Amino acid sequence: MRAIILAAGQGTRLRPYTNDRPKCMVELLGKPLLHRQLEVLRAGGVDKVALVGGYCASGLQADDIEVVLNPRYAQTNMVSTLFCAEALMPEGEDLLIAYGDIVYEPRVLEAVLRSDAQLSVAVDRQWRRFWEIRMENPLADAETLKLDAHACIVELGKKPNDYSEIQGQYMGLFKVRGDQVAAFRAAWHALDRSALYDGKDVDNMYMTSFIQHLIDGGWEAKAAFTDNGWLEVDTVEDLDQYHQMHEAGQLASFIQLAV
Repeated sequence: MRAIILAAGQGTRLRPYTNDRPKCMVELLGKPLLHRQLEVLRAGGVDKVALVGGYCASGLQADDIEVVLNPRYAQTNMVSTLFCAEALMPEGEDLLIAYGDIVYEPRVLEAVLRSDAQLSVAVDRQWRRFWEIRMENPLADAETLKLDAHACIVELGKKPNDYSEIQGQYMGLFKVRGDQVAAFRAAWHALDRSALYDGKDVDNMYMTSFIQHLIDGGWEAKAAFTDNGWLEVDTVEDLDQYHQMHEAGQLASFIQLAV
């Protein structure tokens, strides 16, 4: 299995921590986010890992990792960053895709790897509990995620009007089944370059918009459920909150982290 970690963004909301390093190299409890993720991947048997870097790419420090660059990182978003590594998406081999600003327990990864859907998407059912420690109004930041009776995603990434539209939260971790990798790549090339996707052009489309595009085209995107067990480090406030929770002995109720 191949994993591609997206680590090209500038992490402006994490400044000053990202003044001189990529977002994924910011430390959480004394260890870079990237290193925490790599430990879980390797323990789970995912030993072929590549990074797509951009901002401060020379600061991507990890052993036995191939680094691909997105030279237009300042003008593009996640999907464009991902396909800078298209040459590392071999047909017939499962492809795991992860954001660089998340950390997660082995059980989260295991749930994704166990799933045999065309797309297997990590979904946190207890997302609201997590969001409520990060912000006063979780509904203002969360995105829709609607499931059918078979736990397949029918909608994600939209602005919710009510909590009933959020049956879980997308985490930034998903797998493309090996026999679908060629079609996954083809879907990217077939996008209408003159169209807007959730208000964004192709260069700047969100990953959730691309997944939704696949779903609308008939792809099976199945939720690989978890109940917490992960963290996103997006802002200075996030980082400060997690450190305070750790000192108070509260962080372990959300995620088990090696310190």
